[in-house]
Amino acid sequence: MQTTTLYDQDFYAWTQQQAELLRSGRVEGLDIENLAEEIESLGRQERQELRNRLGVLLGHLLKWRYQPEMRSRSWTATVREQRQQIQDLLNDNPSLKPYLPEAIRKAYRYGLTLVERETPIALNTLPPACPFSEAEIFEQPVELEA
Repeated sequence: MQTTTLYDQDFYAWTQQQAELLRSGRVEGLDIENLAEEIESLGRQERQELRNRLGVLLGHLLKWRYQPEMRSRSWTATVREQRQQIQDLLNDNPSLKPYLPEAIRKAYRYGLTLVERETPIALNTLPPACPFSEAEIFEQPVELEA
């Protein structure tokens, strides 16, 4: 079976074959084009993960700001968890840090969708662009009053 055919017919078998070829140093047998495409895809997944987590975080920060009467331990925990997960992602992938401002802009749309789905807040009453600074997103305490 040719390498590119294996890629199309059995992706898992293709990944195992490519890993074995790499480990054994038999680079002449590598499916370079598909291998490069898959590696690029892995990078795109990391960027998507950052945007998704930011979207959840921004949605909860919006709910926190615009529905103070509904604040809950669950929201506090979600904000804390997303901040931790984003920090871990950035620590594991420091080259994503310059992408953060763009990721925040893009993720804000996801946050608005979360607010629309989970609250009665009218979207036209919310800012069209992210109203939070990076410090507010990542550092401002979100705690329930005792």
